[in-house]
Amino acid sequence: MRKFTSMLIVTMVAMIALVACSSDKGESGSTTGTDNVNFKVGMMIDSGTIDDKSFNQGTWEGILAYTDDHKGVKGQHVQPNGETTADYLSAADNLMMAGNNVIIAPGFKFEEAITELQTANPEVSFVILDGEPATMAENTTAIYFAEHEAGFLAGVAAALQSQTGKVGFIGGMKIPAVERFGWGYLAGVAYANEAYATNVEVVDYQYQGTFNDVQGGQMMAGGMYDKGIDIIFSAAAAVGNGVINEAKARTEAGEKVYVIGVDVDQYDEGLMNDGSSVVLTSAIKRIDVAVYDALKAYGEGNFPGGQIITMDAKTNGVGLPETNPNLTTDTQAKVDDTLAQIQSGALVVPVTGEELDTFLAEVGYQANTINYK
Repeated sequence: MRKFTSMLIVTMVAMIALVACSSDKGESGSTTGTDNVNFKVGMMIDSGTIDDKSFNQGTWEGILAYTDDHKGVKGQHVQPNGETTADYLSAADNLMMAGNNVIIAPGFKFEEAITELQTANPEVSFVILDGEPATMAENTTAIYFAEHEAGFLAGVAAALQSQTGKVGFIGGMKIPAVERFGWGYLAGVAYANEAYATNVEVVDYQYQGTFNDVQGGQMMAGGMYDKGIDIIFSAAAAVGNGVINEAKARTEAGEKVYVIGVDVDQYDEGLMNDGSSVVLTSAIKRIDVAVYDALKAYGEGNFPGGQIITMDAKTNGVGLPETNPNLTTDTQAKVDDTLAQIQSGALVVPVTGEELDTFLAEVGYQANTINYK
């Protein structure tokens, strides 16, 4: 385990923090567990907070679900002091000092840290989501998601539900996972125009540049809604909270606009006083399932070390929520049919910018007015 000259002070502070952020379920476990699995799992928080209604929260909920089902397993999370590799190494060291056997890192930013940690700590197992170390060790598994497929379904839903014929996309940081969401969304809109005779255009396509600037997200959304866009897909973590806030404000003022959530079902985040929600649907990644399954494999002695796993529509790893109150029956049926085609392999969603170019050309969609690459 790596040592720092100030480790004594850092560790004392971290141990206090770990006690504070350990879940009751994680610490005490479920009284209904039926096995004798016994280990500790620690999570490092990515940009934002543990309750970001997105990637961090989905990861933590997967841990909570597992600790709730297995009384001998304890879960903890810690917020790194910053967003440098040194900060992540320190956070991981603190988790390991607290006795955690499995470390979960949600996000590509942890790649360099995991590369170093996995070699220095072969007795610990590491799970990284949406990223991978420079070299895969036998004690590390990397899990990716087919975001383009979830984005595609969201695009189909947006095209079928838009009343103005104008929709938009707001990404957070321009990273591969977010790009795939956006490319899939654009392809989904284009596909709906060709397959279902809609006439919808993605008229604005932007990246906010962060995952935590809520006010920036609200301002950007305001500019899009002013252009007549009535549905915005926000793949931007906490930035999306600002988009939702703007949609709420406008809806309460008499406009009819919507947001498509990301990573988890964000319908409840869009709820207003009248019980309706401004969240049309959400492009979800079953982060909780991915984490639960990784912990289950570890507990059963089958940890997929050295493996890179991709969760896609065929494995029910991505998609839309099972329940979408704001989608019409017809829209839901068409989305379900599209999903079935993706799962069967009859419909292949473009995963790169180049594949998207080809796809758009094949369905006759012109995207000259936006910079999607």
